[in-house]
Amino acid sequence: MPHNEHNKTKGGGSFTMIIIGAMLLILAPNIYPDYRELGTISLIGGILIGGIGFYIKFVRTRVKN
Repeated sequence: MPHNEHNKTKGGGSFTMIIIGAMLLILAPNIYPDYRELGTISLIGGILIGGIGFYIKFVRTRVKN
């Protein structure tokens, strides 16, 4: 295997989704405390995005094996 292919990341998108979901879950309601609707939507969105990333990263790979 060539050296440059050995160092490539494989499937980094799911971990990014987990990070974005966690940031959205924690930070968005605190940035705009006056807009309760935006805080609620950001909580739900953070849970959904992080949950999808978690499923892709951990659950789906365990089911395949």
